[in-house]
Amino acid sequence: MSETSAPREPHDHDHGGHGHDHGSGRWARIKHGVAHVVTPHSHEAADKVDPAMESSAQGVRTLWISLAVLGVTTVLQAVVVVVSGSVALLGDTVHNAADALTAVPLGIAFVLGRRVATRRFTYGYGRAEDIAGIVILLTITASAVLAACTSVDRLLHPRQILYLPAVAAAAVIGFIGNEWVARYRINTGRKIGSAALVADGLHARTDGFTSLAVLLGVGGAAIGWPLADPIVGLLITLAILAVLRDAAKEIFRRLMDAVDPALVDRAEEALRAVPGVVEVGELRMRWIGHQLRAEAAVVIDGSLSLSAAHQVAVDAEHALLHAVPRLTAALIHPDPTCTDGEDPHATLAHHGRAG
Repeated sequence: MSETSAPREPHDHDHGGHGHDHGSGRWARIKHGVAHVVTPHSHEAADKVDPAMESSAQGVRTLWISLAVLGVTTVLQAVVVVVSGSVALLGDTVHNAADALTAVPLGIAFVLGRRVATRRFTYGYGRAEDIAGIVILLTITASAVLAACTSVDRLLHPRQILYLPAVAAAAVIGFIGNEWVARYRINTGRKIGSAALVADGLHARTDGFTSLAVLLGVGGAAIGWPLADPIVGLLITLAILAVLRDAAKEIFRRLMDAVDPALVDRAEEALRAVPGVVEVGELRMRWIGHQLRAEAAVVIDGSLSLSAAHQVAVDAEHALLHAVPRLTAALIHPDPTCTDGEDPHATLAHHGRAG
């Protein structure tokens, strides 16, 4: 997708000499398929492998396994809630159930993300993950409201808790299940670049600590203080609100096309290291689902031939694809200097005004 005046004819580039280890043959085909963006290319269907397919498959697999683990945890806790009457454990169980159900919108988003771009959705369906993130935020909010209402009701109408050892065991089970799921989701989310999956993992981690908080209610009930259970329920509500704030911040940044400034610095360094690039101008990056796209304006020597300028743009694009993790496409605009000795910053400023 480099922006040049070169004749737009299919062409091939030799990749044998850029010295990067791409791992398996499949990953080599993936990188090969996304690397040629300057002009149309003719490749066989087997070479057009979208890296989002592989990462989406990892996301779906993570969600299904998490759903199974949290489902078992929730069922075990629900049984104990019924026989014990613990409102703190009820709040924790409801939260666990809500966390398990968030796998549904995320799973749908990952499946949608596999669909190819169309003439209407020209960037594909990766933004479905951001919509799923909003659904997750609403789910967390609903679980906080339910936990708060139940706890307040129990404060006004105290009730004795039965089977305290079973409640304590259920709390420990809830912690173990949630912490395992949290680590799994966060690790996968960071690996594939899914903010929604990371937010969901943080949600599960908070659930784990709220499960341990149930033990405080058990201790209070054991020493004859029944109000300890609903008070712990309110503390769980505060914990849910805390994770809601963190998750909302992450989703908001993704919706606003925020990226880590370190990635921008890395991209600029990669472009400046390309032979033929005099200066780097405007650089923009954005997430589409869990894949990155970039647009950059670079100054090149105006005395270069059209073919040489084209090759500089191709090299700049390849440098970005190799330097920035999860970057799948880059649009390079080469802006030639007009006269010998012209300040490249002035050229870039002119380019910015023209745009």
